[in-house]
Amino acid sequence: MTLAAFTASVLLCLMAAISPGPAVLMAARVGLAHGWRSGLALAIGIGTGAVLWASAALFGLNLLFDYAPFLLTLLKVGGALFLIYMAWNMWRHANEPMSQVSDTQLPQTAFAAFRLGIFTQFANPKAAAFFGAVFVGTVPDGSSPFTLAALLICIFLGEVTWNTFVARIFSFEKTRRGYINLKHVIDRVFGGLLAALGVKIAVL
Repeated sequence: MTLAAFTASVLLCLMAAISPGPAVLMAARVGLAHGWRSGLALAIGIGTGAVLWASAALFGLNLLFDYAPFLLTLLKVGGALFLIYMAWNMWRHANEPMSQVSDTQLPQTAFAAFRLGIFTQFANPKAAAFFGAVFVGTVPDGSSPFTLAALLICIFLGEVTWNTFVARIFSFEKTRRGYINLKHVIDRVFGGLLAALGVKIAVL
């Protein structure tokens, strides 16, 4: 694999990470509610999920979906239900003060944030489609294990860096004070966006 091809593949994955979606929304949400440290843990989970998707793609994920398309349908439905469940929790607790928000809506520990990051990445079948069709098409047959490992590391770092940046932007004290004052509105907006993404995933 040439350096140019490697760079193009990494940039493609970075653009996919930056594009708006459930992961970016969740990073902003966690950054607002719990600060950038929880956002970092979430971002590491998102990066881990991306690496797992990419690894599966390199080992024939697209072929599996070609031979068993119902698996992709199950993935889409399951992911949509997860996002809609998160949206419902945000909407249901929108009027509650931060101190009363339940564990089911917001991660209370770094591990919970990490786990939520993985679940969020797995709930987005677009990630499976991207890595299974677009990403794997940029990796030449016969690429060395070292090259594949370097690609996975770059994917992880790109996802973690971007989502940590999003969480950090939303974790600034001025931003958080504004969130506390407008929590009932912002939570409903975030919940509505997540629900819309869930519905879109289910029907496409």
